[in-house]
Amino acid sequence: MLTRNGSIQLQLPPPIVEVLPGVEWGAVDAFPTPAYWVYQVLFRRLTGRPAEFRLGRSLLEEVAACLLGGHGMPATVCMAAFEHLRGKGAFSGPIPTQARLEAWLKEPMLVQGRTVHYRFAAQKARYLAAALPLAHEAPHFDSGKDLRNWLLQLPGVGPKTAAFIARNWLGADDVAILDIHIMRVGQAIGLFPRKMTVEKHYFELEELFVRLAQNIDVRASELDAVIWSEMASSPLTVRHLLEYLSEPPRGKQSKTPRQKSQTELTFV
Repeated sequence: MLTRNGSIQLQLPPPIVEVLPGVEWGAVDAFPTPAYWVYQVLFRRLTGRPAEFRLGRSLLEEVAACLLGGHGMPATVCMAAFEHLRGKGAFSGPIPTQARLEAWLKEPMLVQGRTVHYRFAAQKARYLAAALPLAHEAPHFDSGKDLRNWLLQLPGVGPKTAAFIARNWLGADDVAILDIHIMRVGQAIGLFPRKMTVEKHYFELEELFVRLAQNIDVRASELDAVIWSEMASSPLTVRHLLEYLSEPPRGKQSKTPRQKSQTELTFV
């Protein structure tokens, strides 16, 4: 129990113990080991910085916010476009036409003190015009996987975007957002075989990530968010990880049974 003047100590297994076959716990201070991520998740909880998920006030808004993002789209611009459409009443009345959505998305927006234009206005307007009426009538789901699978019918929604929406809206821990950051970390710790890709093996990779989270006793949604946050804000860390991944796979190092548990993770 944490008090104002107290501390919490958590005992983790020795670094050489496997969380899953081929995936060792690793040292707490050795990025990007499972032990390292356990520390990061708990540190954020205890310092009042838990992961926040929802972007919208309704499932319809969540679908819109996630659809407006994507590869090559900065999060600030995505959210500016979302707020721009919300301000136009796109989510609070009759669903706007594709032409109207496109016209709104082509309007200049102010982002961090500078004027920007949203890329892919025509494409995303087409997706939104088709997806929003279906999202407005969506049934209730208790399972992240059930919601994710239903969302896959929406135009422009693939497994990653569907998992993004399900994780955000339900706080689901049975799905994972396998973006480039999660993939790099998963490959670095031996969780994801390098020959597997999100394009061909999304659901198999997702299952491995969910199992990892379960075995280190943290929520998959939190683990996903914390990895993304640290990787996205640390270009140097990403560079070092890319250098590591460019090297040929290394053989297993010999293990010694005399290594002790990591007995102290202290949060004061």
